[in-house]
Amino acid sequence: MELLPEGVQRVTAILRAQGHPHAPLMLADAARTAQQAADGLGVEVGQIAKSIIFRRKVDDVAVLVVTSGDRRVDEKKVEALVGKIGRADAEFVKIRTGFSIGGVAPVAHACEGVTLIDRELFRFDEIWAAAGHPHGVFKLRPQDLQALTQAPVVDVVQASQPTPEALAAPAVLARARLARDVTQPVPSPCNSVCRMIEASGWCAGCFRSIEEITNWSRMTPPEQRAVWGLIEQRAQHPTNR
Repeated sequence: MELLPEGVQRVTAILRAQGHPHAPLMLADAARTAQQAADGLGVEVGQIAKSIIFRRKVDDVAVLVVTSGDRRVDEKKVEALVGKIGRADAEFVKIRTGFSIGGVAPVAHACEGVTLIDRELFRFDEIWAAAGHPHGVFKLRPQDLQALTQAPVVDVVQASQPTPEALAAPAVLARARLARDVTQPVPSPCNSVCRMIEASGWCAGCFRSIEEITNWSRMTPPEQRAVWGLIEQRAQHPTNR
């Protein structure tokens, strides 16, 4: 343990004292952002419990908001719970938490502060939090985070914006259902919106993959109807990957 960075040693000690089953891991590459951590662990970015520090103006207390890596904190919602807050610079974060930005753990802070856990983390069975160093992380469940910090679970993030798939889904689904009633020839799913959505790999206009679009004219009618069935499934669940 003495070979670990000092911040990770503090976090490890707290986890051991609380009987937490998962010790911190040291990643080969830095995980200063939620995306870097997710890439290093091979998990969804939302599974990264990112720590955002604010400075409460009335008493200079650190306010820690722990939320999913794919969400943005709504400062007005935080202020409604704790009072007026301001941005925290690197020096403030280091003094109040004992950790550097990019490695702020949700436990083992140098000074007592206020902690809020965003409810969006409870979408996942397993999450990962910083362990006191940009390379350090540890695994836990959302309920473990609440038990370790004794912090309330609240709504403090901005409303999520609908994905391109979700916006297009109603129209695509309607076309897919109409295609069931057509006999011959099988109608093409193309509607002249030729833009691929990077996250899903589907066309924003017809919900087909590049391979399905390329091979459409060479498919038999049963194969084309099978693609229409896939399109309907995708339109029913546009956020699935």
